[in-house]
Amino acid sequence: MVRRTRAEMEETRATRLATARRVFTGHGYADTSMDDLTAQANLTRGALYYHFGDKKGLLAAVVEQIDAETDQRRQAVSDTAEDAWEGFRGRCRAYLEMALEPEIQRIVLRDARAVLDGTSPDSQRHCIQSMQRMIDNLIRQGIVAEADPQALASLIHGGLAEAAFWIADGEDGSARLAQAVDALELSLRGLLVKR
Repeated sequence: MVRRTRAEMEETRATRLATARRVFTGHGYADTSMDDLTAQANLTRGALYYHFGDKKGLLAAVVEQIDAETDQRRQAVSDTAEDAWEGFRGRCRAYLEMALEPEIQRIVLRDARAVLDGTSPDSQRHCIQSMQRMIDNLIRQGIVAEADPQALASLIHGGLAEAAFWIADGEDGSARLAQAVDALELSLRGLLVKR
C-alpha cells in the first residue's frame, strides 16, 4: 500500500471540495446525485463516505470552506477602509452584496439553509465575535453609543443574515440588495453617538 503525504491528502480533499462546489452550484444539492459527485470528483462512493460521511457532510464541508473565504473577504474590506467606522459599514455591506453571488446564493443561502438548518454554528459564532470586537472598538473610540457589544453584534449579524436570505430568495435580487443596503444604512446611523 502506498502511503500518501499529508500535503497530497489535503490537495485531494481540496480538489474534491472544488468539484462539489462546482456541481452543487450548477445543479443544487437536491438535484446532485452521489453518482454525479463520485464521477466528477474521480472517487468511489466509499471514498466519499470515508472523507465526508455522506452527501450532507460534503455540503457541510463546502459551506465551511465558503464561510471561511467570505470571512477573509469581509476582513479585507474592513482592513483597507479609511477608518474603523467605514470598515464596519463596508463589512456589513459586503455581507449583503455577497448574497448575489451564484455560488453563495445557491450553496450557502439556499441549500445549506434547507439541508443543514442554516450555516454552521461555529461560522456564525466566529462572525459574531469578529463583529463584536469591531463594535467594542467603535464604542471605545466614542463613535458608537454605549451598549453591550455582544448584543449589538448578535442583532446586526442576525439582521444581515436574514436580509441575505431575502436577497437570495427573490428574482429581483439587485433591487432587494439596494433596499437592504438602504435599510442597513438607516439602522447603522442609529448606532452613532449623537453629536
